[in-house]
Amino acid sequence: MKRWRALLSHPEAVRGRRDFYPFLPGIAAWGLVTGVAMVQSGLGVPLSLLMTFAVYAGSAQLAALPLIAAGAPVPVVWAAAFCVNLRFVIYSAQWRPYLAPLGRWRSLALGYIAADVNYVLFRKRYPDEVSEPGQLPYFLGGGLALWVAWQGASVLGILMAGHIPLQWGLGFAGTLAMLGLAYGLVVDRVTLLAAVVAGTAAIAAFSLPLKLNIVVAIAAAVAAGVMMEAASRRAALR
Repeated sequence: MKRWRALLSHPEAVRGRRDFYPFLPGIAAWGLVTGVAMVQSGLGVPLSLLMTFAVYAGSAQLAALPLIAAGAPVPVVWAAAFCVNLRFVIYSAQWRPYLAPLGRWRSLALGYIAADVNYVLFRKRYPDEVSEPGQLPYFLGGGLALWVAWQGASVLGILMAGHIPLQWGLGFAGTLAMLGLAYGLVVDRVTLLAAVVAGTAAIAAFSLPLKLNIVVAIAAAVAAGVMMEAASRRAALR
């Protein structure tokens, strides 16, 4: 406990929380919408609570929920969640130089609170891929602030889902929150291309059953991002 208190009171942990504060309202709005959506999709309160704490992946949850509501086969639901979270394979490769000295199990534990915003802000704070003493407190400070904002809002949405009518348009509010977060994550040509490809693919495949256009959009965006990264590396070697 003393080690945890020391880590969370470290100046870098304080800075991490401060850097994350501007993102917390959007994360909370997204969590609230996701909590309501889980219950109103038919999961019920117990399963929704289990999902929010066990999965902790808003984009994967929102990708899977329409498929669950539509009665899609379990492998299709798993495939959608898997495709959404493929980006974390890239994130983990980028984080490896920083977290590898902590050991496998600690790195895996930190992966639970890892998110898109963590990745962007962490790389902005520590652009050089070298392990430094302040990185763990920064990661924990920002990551836990994000986790508390998400889970608090998600649990509130789950418990209040029966009292929040669909006419309030929370789904649209959640979409706006996600767009705001996505815009903040478009930091280079690769992410911009992936976003454009995902949107185009989702519209082109909109008529597919079981919301499979979501899976198509994710796969297309990941493929575009990987190809752009590969092309950039080949150009750098020339």
